[in-house]
Amino acid sequence: MKYLLGIDLGTSSLKGSVYTTDGRLVESSAYEYDLYIPKKGFSEQDPKDWIKAFKDVIKDLSKKIDDFSKNLDAISFSGQMHSLVLLDENDEVLRNAILWNDVRTTDQCQKIMNDFGEEILSINKNIALEGFTLPKILWVMENEPEILEKTRHILLPKDYLRLYLTGNYHMDLSDAAGTLLLDVEKKEWSREIADKFGINYDYLPELVDSIGYTGDIRDEVRDELGIKSRVKVYAGAADNAASAVGAGIIDNKRAMVSVGTSGVVFANKEKITGKEDGKLHTFNAAIPDTFYSMGVTLAAGKSLDWLKSTFAKDLSYDEFLSGIENVSAGSDGLIFTPYIQGERTPYNDSSIRGSFVGMDISHKLDNFVRAVLEGITYSLKDSLVIIDGDGASPVDTMVSVGGGAKNKTWLQMQADIFNKNIVTLEIENGPSTGAAMLAAVGAGYYDDFKTCAKDFVKYKKEYKPNPENVKIYEKYYEVYRMVYPNTKEISKKLSDI
Repeated sequence: MKYLLGIDLGTSSLKGSVYTTDGRLVESSAYEYDLYIPKKGFSEQDPKDWIKAFKDVIKDLSKKIDDFSKNLDAISFSGQMHSLVLLDENDEVLRNAILWNDVRTTDQCQKIMNDFGEEILSINKNIALEGFTLPKILWVMENEPEILEKTRHILLPKDYLRLYLTGNYHMDLSDAAGTLLLDVEKKEWSREIADKFGINYDYLPELVDSIGYTGDIRDEVRDELGIKSRVKVYAGAADNAASAVGAGIIDNKRAMVSVGTSGVVFANKEKITGKEDGKLHTFNAAIPDTFYSMGVTLAAGKSLDWLKSTFAKDLSYDEFLSGIENVSAGSDGLIFTPYIQGERTPYNDSSIRGSFVGMDISHKLDNFVRAVLEGITYSLKDSLVIIDGDGASPVDTMVSVGGGAKNKTWLQMQADIFNKNIVTLEIENGPSTGAAMLAAVGAGYYDDFKTCAKDFVKYKKEYKPNPENVKIYEKYYEVYRMVYPNTKEISKKLSDI
């Protein structure tokens, strides 16, 4: 029996999931690594920690699966997006990686948009935000010029791990799109952007599709890892793109809604429509020759965590959520906006702050809990409305993953607020499933992702919109949309004080 290994190089840990070539999950293993915060707003990791975690995962999987080292056939990746890895001419790491959630680059983002904003949006289809890679490069250029002088290779996290395995420099299109240096539609590095900001074009790696073959694991690395088989290595994808594949989002009919600390709405699109205005992220997808739109709610699960830790610390989560099914749709007139850390889609406003609107003496804790869940879902609907209005992604079903998929009442709430069918996964194994599927298609075990998904992806119960609740939520959502423009100036004044 041959095995496929999907590796998810995340922000807090590296996870490996082993699948058979016909889509059966065999085993998983994960190892954590440190996050370094040298200053407020900074977020860094040591790339060598990723390699150590990878070695630990391989060692653990070899113990769990008797014939793993003999029958591992192919490996692919999911990786945290945007995080900057700089290497010298000997492939030595020059500084800690600057991560996607590092916010030191506000000045650089403003410079990019002031000097070249329209061009960036036209070429890359996105606007400059602190998370993206280009602002991080400019920060190093301005603050650590001696580092940039030694730089010969610019990579992202999973590409550095892959370099260790194969000795080759590659980056897949879905991850490259998040650097702000890619011409998304032409699928090539933009010389115009690189030249504008003084970035050496030769330092950027070869571009490949997510299913692109990037070499075999080197003999010396196989010996080090105790792997006895030849192992083919495929490029992999950015974490959200890989997650979507793992959730069966392979056409325009299904979209994904993911609730973690932040929230994401993800939908495929077959082509660039010309309507891209920066409110949504627009990137190349893991499936070759396609694209995707993605909207982000900054404080999704974080809003619920905040409410519980502040007002119900002693309750378990089951107890905390136990009464929400008894509260009517709309939380008896209570609306919450989840802007407690600013908001991304559709406002890109770091100054806006959250609100409870409509509070009265009748409201109890259950009202507030349900209002927070509804507010998170309203915010995610903001992204879905733009996606549906784009004309390229006529979504009829949403695959719900993460925290939003763990509560039946919240799942029905999503169906009612989105006015879409909602399904969940039988086995939610995260982006590592998508990575394994990329290896399966790349290695030729499947001709296409549709066939692959039939074996790898299984769904549970479907939640259909309740027509009565849909009408109620349409009215509340209209009011929700009024809160931002009416509190924007208030938030700014509070911040100034």
